[in-house]
Amino acid sequence: MRTGDLLRLAEVPEVADLRMPAAGLAAWLGGVGGLLAPVPSAVAGALVSLVVFRLVETAALRRAVVAWFLIALAVGTSAALRDLAVRSGPAAALSQTRTAVSARVTVTSDPRPVQGQFATSIIMRGTVSVLGARGSSYDVHTPVLLIADESWAHVELGSTMTVRGRLAPAGGHDVAAVLTPFGPPPRADPPSVLWRGSAALRHAIRESSSVGPAPARDLVPALVDGDDQGLPDQVQEEFRASGLTHLLAVSGTNLTLVVGFLLVVGRWCGVRGRWQYALGAAGIVGFILLARTEPSVVRAAAMGTVALLGMGSNGTGRGVRAIGVAVVGLLLLDPWLATTVGFALSVLATAGILLLSPVWSRALAHWMPMWMAQAIAVPTAAQLACTPLVAAISGQVSLVAVLANLAAGPLVAPATVCGLLGGVIGLVWSGAGMVPGWLACLCARGIIAIADRAAGLALPAIEWGTDWIALGVLTAICAGLAVTLGRLLAHRSSGLACCLLMVLVVLVPLPSPGWPPEGWLMTVCDVGQGDGIALNAGDGQAVLVDVGPESGSMDHCLDRLGVKVLPTIVLSHFHADHVDGFAETVGGRRVGAVLVSGLPEPEERFAAVQAETDGRIRTPAYGEVQQIGDVRMQVIGPVPGTLLAGDPNNASLVVLAEIRGVRILLTGDVEPDGQARLAAAYPGLRVDVLKIPHHGSRYQEMDFLVALDPAIAIASVGEDNDYGHPAASTMEPLRDSGARVFRTDRDGDVVVALNDGRLRVSTGD
Repeated sequence: MRTGDLLRLAEVPEVADLRMPAAGLAAWLGGVGGLLAPVPSAVAGALVSLVVFRLVETAALRRAVVAWFLIALAVGTSAALRDLAVRSGPAAALSQTRTAVSARVTVTSDPRPVQGQFATSIIMRGTVSVLGARGSSYDVHTPVLLIADESWAHVELGSTMTVRGRLAPAGGHDVAAVLTPFGPPPRADPPSVLWRGSAALRHAIRESSSVGPAPARDLVPALVDGDDQGLPDQVQEEFRASGLTHLLAVSGTNLTLVVGFLLVVGRWCGVRGRWQYALGAAGIVGFILLARTEPSVVRAAAMGTVALLGMGSNGTGRGVRAIGVAVVGLLLLDPWLATTVGFALSVLATAGILLLSPVWSRALAHWMPMWMAQAIAVPTAAQLACTPLVAAISGQVSLVAVLANLAAGPLVAPATVCGLLGGVIGLVWSGAGMVPGWLACLCARGIIAIADRAAGLALPAIEWGTDWIALGVLTAICAGLAVTLGRLLAHRSSGLACCLLMVLVVLVPLPSPGWPPEGWLMTVCDVGQGDGIALNAGDGQAVLVDVGPESGSMDHCLDRLGVKVLPTIVLSHFHADHVDGFAETVGGRRVGAVLVSGLPEPEERFAAVQAETDGRIRTPAYGEVQQIGDVRMQVIGPVPGTLLAGDPNNASLVVLAEIRGVRILLTGDVEPDGQARLAAAYPGLRVDVLKIPHHGSRYQEMDFLVALDPAIAIASVGEDNDYGHPAASTMEPLRDSGARVFRTDRDGDVVVALNDGRLRVSTGD
């Protein structure tokens, strides 16, 4: 093949009709404006449309501009009116006074257990059709969030019941109120036949995969229909770190695999022509029922349908037009999607697959099999399209995600299809269904192993700024790669070089520019399963908060930081993972005061520390403030009244430090009760950096931790620990709130520095 042919092969195909994608963008902007600022957005949209209308010369484009404006106005108006209805209806008004009500509720999501401070709560969504309170009755159609006790764990999706309970204000904008029922669930009208069939199939999928080992048997239902209940927190965290989280949620990939398999079976059975479309439509509806009619599922189904349309002849053109139609339809159906990150990522990933992967697949197919070329091109295209938005959210650019998806890709399809097949067969004969279920588990084990290895690679991600300049540069880089990568991949030598470079960047650690980083304020040392934190007091001095277990890791960390003097050491409490490294750490260093918890338990460890300090230890007063070099430190916990007897964790000293204007909260192992008292004692407390309590345990007062609004949150935790630390239920809400989340078992030493007025994080083993 001549060079000219290769270049033509690698060119990005021209998309002849961008009117529908532009309509989708207009709908998106209209939805955002309608939810955030309806009137100013409408005025601005009208002015921009008028200017564009005057600038374009052709009648066709002018008609398109008018259509785009009308679409944006329709979606924006729908969004504003529906948001107003949710926020100002009877349920929202009654929630402000926490009124007891009687409500006719239809359950619209599966019950989900959530670990609270003292007990497990069951959370589900519902729609209220009749609301009674204070002698009045209202006919409504209002979404609410139900938070009930564990007796509600087996309420069926689609069931309708009359619930007596109390309304409270909702934190989100997509539900009118929170409804807390009084007592166990009342007798309910059963769900429809379709919902019962969906529940039976979900149960059969889980039963067919139960023959496999944990946690693979819990991954199979997640791959098929998004049912990830029972999947350990550690596995979920590994999937997140390796860029495979999308496999645990319902995505367009799930629908493409399930419906694509159905179409293949239909073709084998002689289904042709328009009946193929009918079969595909039935498959899409069935998938939505199977995975539940929640907004994320409907969104995934729409994007999966777009991907299916993108297959075959003229697939790119049809798929790109379908994206616009899907975005407009979804936003008219659910305008709140316009402000969700998941919706944006789904659209970007689908667009990347449609526009870039066919070009790259054809280029790579010149020197490798087409199936391999597609396996490489599809995840790479999706990842590249999403990279700027992911960086804006997380402050990181993932390097390992593409490799992890490449490795896991060949296993996802058989695991999903076999899992579904096992469920379908299991409805008729449970024993026979376990055969494909076992095969699905075998593939799932491979996916879990890939996630585990990828999460532990030398450089899973690099830090990236979230300001406009940094994101602009990253977007330009991604656009440049989108245009040029096809030409590079078309040649065997340059294509192999690109693949090799990507592998080397991920597997080989980049050289460190110097340690410690300039302007460092705080280092959470990788001491294994324990805490060991150094606060930079200046001139080779540091305040230590805990010293980790007996391993020498804390001593090594301080050597790397160049710390010779320890004017103050704080031991939050006397558990081994916080104090057993004391002798190794203080050896050869000048040590000043040692501040300790007021509960000397366990007694043998208190005695060991006391012997090392010649009795120079004391318990600081509550509220005591000290200035040690550059570190200003206040003891804010335990708050008086916290139950301490026999509970060393809640007896942890909680320290609020400030260094060069940066506020840092060091929490020891304080439990939810102690956290709740801190929240009450310090309302409105905000910090820049949070050391996550108790190594990221799942037992947290999450409202308090999220309300701290940290820019950076760090879990000090040991690799492969037996406690399930850190829990995804702790890490994910912090990440969702905007914090950059780190963990020492994966990131090594975590150093927070202040340079040019901006916080920066460096990590290293």
